[in-house]
Amino acid sequence: MNTRDLKYLIALSDHHHFGKAAEACFISQPALSMQIKKLEETLGVKLLERTNKSVLLTDIGVTITERARQILNHVEEMRDVAKLAKDPYRGELKIGIIPTLSPYLLPLIIPSLAKKFPKIYFYLVEEKTAALIEKLKIGKLDVAILSLPVMESGFSSSLLFEEEFLLAVPSAHPLAKRKIIRQDDLDKQNVLLLEEGHCMREQTLALCHKMHAAETQDFRATSLETLRHMVAAGNGVTLMPKLA
Repeated sequence: MNTRDLKYLIALSDHHHFGKAAEACFISQPALSMQIKKLEETLGVKLLERTNKSVLLTDIGVTITERARQILNHVEEMRDVAKLAKDPYRGELKIGIIPTLSPYLLPLIIPSLAKKFPKIYFYLVEEKTAALIEKLKIGKLDVAILSLPVMESGFSSSLLFEEEFLLAVPSAHPLAKRKIIRQDDLDKQNVLLLEEGHCMREQTLALCHKMHAAETQDFRATSLETLRHMVAAGNGVTLMPKLA
């Protein structure tokens, strides 16, 4: 058994298909099948249930695949430690960031980081909070830039900055010319929000409830830019982070 065999098993777990897994591993399908059979013989258990259409892991196969992921993560960590011992500012840094921050924050920080650490390759992943946390858990990310609070144990967090919410309204809206917006000004306002899964949606909803404003029920935006254009077109009001 070696790490290559573990990678093959993980590929089958991810793709549920010998052909697709073999393609992902850059080997032939018969070679992949043979290596998996050898792994089953070595472990003395059946890892897969083979059907005409797909490949399913057995219960013990699921458990062993999870352990395989952990082992490969530890191997990668050992390699990283060895590289860092030679040069602490060389290698790959896998950074996750939520989509409500990435288009506004990354252009501000990545150029200066790349200039300061020219030997570090910054691998960037844009996902919603839940997906980033899952990638952190399994070692696919080193760090993630999220919106606090993060209701998940097992992680260390540091506050990077605090940001104000600004009210965005159409230019013809009665509140557009106001220099100061009071909490009761938003009473009964219909507010456009992001779709489910965005942490900013939950933060905005909390503010809406506090200010007695209501969410627009027939629309969910996929991005802040969509919200911005919907507001500009006169379809409602919204709250946006100042950075955006």
